[in-house]
Amino acid sequence: SDWSSDVCSSDLNRQTEKQRTRNRMVRTELRTRTKAALAAAENGADRDEALLLAMRRIDTAAAKGVIHANTAARQKSRLQKRFDAQSA
Repeated sequence: SDWSSDVCSSDLNRQTEKQRTRNRMVRTELRTRTKAALAAAENGADRDEALLLAMRRIDTAAAKGVIHANTAARQKSRLQKRFDAQSA
């Protein structure tokens, strides 16, 4: 039942490296969007748009399996809480 024994290890390494690179890009984008949303909350420029983009990126990362669904929900909750606190 272990499918990895049927696949050449160099193929697996190549696939893993591609996935790792792609996941890293997605996670970096997540952090960037989150920081941008919090910065927008402070200075008031395009606040709602920035928050929407950050939330959308978190959802996309969860859908792609880059982060776990519960992690995405937690990040969104914390982001919204911080956003609301800075906006008030």
